[in-house]
Amino acid sequence: MSALRVLIVDDDDLMRAGLCAVLSSDTTIEVVAEAADGHAAVQAAARVLPDVILMDVRMPVLDGIAATRQIVAAWPRARVLILTTFEDDDYVYGALAAGASGFLLKRTRPEHLIAAIHTIAGGEALLSPAVTRTVIDRMIEQPARDPRTMRRLSALTPRERDVLELVARGLSNPEIAQTLVVSESTVKTHMKRILDKLDLRDRVQAVILAYEAGVTRPGSAKPVRE
Repeated sequence: MSALRVLIVDDDDLMRAGLCAVLSSDTTIEVVAEAADGHAAVQAAARVLPDVILMDVRMPVLDGIAATRQIVAAWPRARVLILTTFEDDDYVYGALAAGASGFLLKRTRPEHLIAAIHTIAGGEALLSPAVTRTVIDRMIEQPARDPRTMRRLSALTPRERDVLELVARGLSNPEIAQTLVVSESTVKTHMKRILDKLDLRDRVQAVILAYEAGVTRPGSAKPVRE
């Protein structure tokens, strides 16, 4: 099995070096390129076609959100994991809407970062309850639900709508399985069908669409765990 190819994007030389050191502890991960700004990241992604891109938000020349948008537009299969600090919470919705597959704080533990890379590379989205809460807050601010988005949901079965609502509340697949009293494999099957029917990339886009369509109500999200 070939190693996961990772592109590290951060304007801080020390941060890039630290990330490289952390990832070197996992023999199944290979850092194939680095970039110090968003423009360089777009060029590097096109050149090396990484499995996962670790993307900072605040950078010169081109910020991480704009870079993510360009990369995903050119390469829809790109998997971008946003790395940021608490001060960047205002950027979460923009990054996810731009096509990022996950969001992680820079102060996360090394083993959690490595696990996140494997999660993203495996086609899953990394969406913590805290990030779900941020998405919800932004969707609450939207003036009206898009009727076109609501019509897209008519393709779902009642059980698929149940799964989508629980995803939007921030529940993981095991938690959804427990709530609906089904197997985790059944939940994964429902999730795949939801993404296929709604033409969505991943779980992140499913959460955004769920709130645009009013599938779940503000205040119904799962409480954030400390």
